[in-house]
Amino acid sequence: MTKYDYDLFVIGAGSGGVRASRIAAGHGARVGICEESRVGGTCVIRGCVPKKLLVYASQFAEGFNDASGYGWEVPPAQFSWPELIETKDREIDRLNQVYLGLLEAAGVTLHMGRGRLIDEHTVEVSEQRFTAEKILIAVGGRPWVPEIPGASLGFTSDEAFHLEQLPKRILVAGAGYIAAEFAGIFNGLGADVTLAYRRERILRGFDEDVREAVEAGMAGRGIEFMYHAAPARLEQQGDGIHVTFSDDQTQVFDGVMFATGRAPYTWDLGLEAVGVHTGPGNRIEVDSYSRTSVDNIFAVGDVTDRLNLTPIALMEGHAFADTQFGGMDRPIEHDDTPAAVFSQPPVGTVGLSEAEARADGLAVKVYRSRFTPMKYTLAGRQEKGLMKLVVDADSDRVLGCHVVGPDAPEMLQGFAVAVRAGLTKADFDRTVGIHPTAAEELVTLRQPV
Repeated sequence: MTKYDYDLFVIGAGSGGVRASRIAAGHGARVGICEESRVGGTCVIRGCVPKKLLVYASQFAEGFNDASGYGWEVPPAQFSWPELIETKDREIDRLNQVYLGLLEAAGVTLHMGRGRLIDEHTVEVSEQRFTAEKILIAVGGRPWVPEIPGASLGFTSDEAFHLEQLPKRILVAGAGYIAAEFAGIFNGLGADVTLAYRRERILRGFDEDVREAVEAGMAGRGIEFMYHAAPARLEQQGDGIHVTFSDDQTQVFDGVMFATGRAPYTWDLGLEAVGVHTGPGNRIEVDSYSRTSVDNIFAVGDVTDRLNLTPIALMEGHAFADTQFGGMDRPIEHDDTPAAVFSQPPVGTVGLSEAEARADGLAVKVYRSRFTPMKYTLAGRQEKGLMKLVVDADSDRVLGCHVVGPDAPEMLQGFAVAVRAGLTKADFDRTVGIHPTAAEELVTLRQPV
């Protein structure tokens, strides 16, 4: 008779938790998992997937507008937000069933409810208790909303996917990737969008040239920017939501979205009683094997606040399962992780920004090209794309690759392989470009700037 109910119990059935449980079960472990909402987690249910579907929907307006430059006469188009949300919901329901099927096929036992640690080997779910040799916490994060008067009148990215109607005048508070993406979505679907940020420019942490290019592209699409201002008070009045900003300006909107950051979902998990240490922002502190301060308790994904990307959670969950149940040695490496922002224009990036490389004390060469994408020439758009390489002047290694413009995330996946492999600028130069494409710019940049 075994000592525990399970070899592994996972709290949270999002990307990292599902991957870890399936791989561990494939290695022969007896695995249980719990989920308080829907299997699939933030990415599938209320994040990457539905957001990308809404991005696609919002891009049709630009296509209709540009069509005349290519000889098309397009009759006035009509858009229905409720129909979009209905079709989106059907796709999310389908994916939820796929994830449920994956767990069942792997032999993982699902328990519905919020999991809470009772001791280092016991998890309570909906008044039932389960014991496990090892426990993995994969509960992700949740939107953070500032504590200001009237904040409940606003909504977050979680609720944005379920609005009954699209507000005509929308304030997006924040300037990270979620704010930039939803500003583009709402704008493309016909709303008047204002983005407010307490600092000076969107996408803090990205390369400065990327930030400038995205800001210019968004402004060119009609998005208004309010910098050095943040909502300080929201009040519902007859003509809408009256927002008073930190600089005492007042404007009226029909909807206010808080895209002001996300926080690890660590509250009421029983971490303190068990001795699991948390760091700044309530992130669970882990080592390179995702082990917490308690030897048999581990954590992966956004709850650790290491690098909050779905592929990272998948990698961390897989590596954890291989190490703990597959007899492998797989520490986590986060260097040169590619990322995308599905803003309009979109971003693809991998490696160091120019500022990061210089802050590391490296002598760098910068290669940069700004140009009008070929797709926009007949349409008459003046928007500029960006291609940028950050190169170590001593070793010639490409340290960073940054692209803004149509299909940027798609083209960056391949270049991310090159950057992670440590290829040099000379390797890029020896590669024949595919013509005519935007991507060929990255292998034909010759003069550093």
